Amino acid sequence: MPLFVLTCLDKPGALAVRMAAREDHLAWAADKPVKLGGPFLDEAGDMAGSLIIIEVADLAAAKAFNAADPYTKAGLWASVDIRQFRVTIDKR
Repeated sequence: MPLFVLTCLDKPGALAVRMAAREDHLAWAADKPVKLGGPFLDEAGDMAGSLIIIEVADLAAAKAFNAADPYTKAGLWASVDIRQFRVTIDKR
């Protein structure tokens, strides 16, 4: 099954929106096809976006994953880029 990378950038000044939705987002993601995920940090060390790698059937499924995310529903994102991804180097 293919991998997709979601690069999601928060709206400026939206840390409070992120924190209000964070518990729901983490609980929701717990049983989803997430391979790797975590926040981008700004220069102050505050969360300012997310990088999420998921394994789903196709781009439509990746878009559906994003649409169902509590962060998306809370209006957190300024932008979301979804691209298919292939691992070339894995040093785990």
